[in-house]
Amino acid sequence: METTFATIANNIKARRTIKPSTMNGNKIPNGHVASILELADWAPTHGLTEPWRFIVFEEPLKYCAQHAEIYKAGTTEETFNATTFANLSSQGNNTSHVVIAYQKRGDLPKIPQFEEVIAASCAVQNMLLGATALNIGAFWSTGGMALKPAFAEHFGLGTEDSVLGVIYLGYTETQPAGVRKIPIEEKIIWNK
Repeated sequence: METTFATIANNIKARRTIKPSTMNGNKIPNGHVASILELADWAPTHGLTEPWRFIVFEEPLKYCAQHAEIYKAGTTEETFNATTFANLSSQGNNTSHVVIAYQKRGDLPKIPQFEEVIAASCAVQNMLLGATALNIGAFWSTGGMALKPAFAEHFGLGTEDSVLGVIYLGYTETQPAGVRKIPIEEKIIWNK
C-alpha cells in the first residue's frame, strides 16, 4: 500500500508544465497518446455523464494553421497582429501531438454545468499525470483563441460545451524544478 502511494505521490510531484518551445519534435507513439486518453476516461463523473471529449491532432502544424486562421478571421484589420498570427502558426513546431480538451454538456440538466467542467478538468489532470508517467512533456494552454466562441464553433462544439484548453504533448530534455510559494499549512484549516 505504501509503495503504491509513494509511486502516485512521486508522479504527481514530478508533473510539470513543459512549454512547447522546449519540446524536441520527436514523435510519441499513438499508442502512448491513446493510453493517456484512456486514463482521462477514468475521471470522476456525477451521474455517469462522462463529459470529457478530446480532438487529437497527430500533425501539430495542421492544428496550428487552423488556430492562426481562426485568429485571423476573428480580428479586424486594425486589431490583427502579424506577430500573434506567426506565433499561433508555429507554436506546435516542436510538439508531437496536440489535444483539444472540452466538456460536452450531457442530457441530465439536474447536474450543474459547473460539475461537468470539474469532471472534464479531472480528466485533463489524469492525462497530464499519465504523460508524466511516460516521460512525456505536456502544456495545458488556454491562450490564443482557445476560449473564444469562434474556436468552439470551428471545432463543432455545442452551445453548452466548454473548451478547457489545448494540451501540447512532446518529448523534452527540460525538467523544471517544482515550486510552491505558499506553504501547505497556510492552505489548510483543520477543524476539530
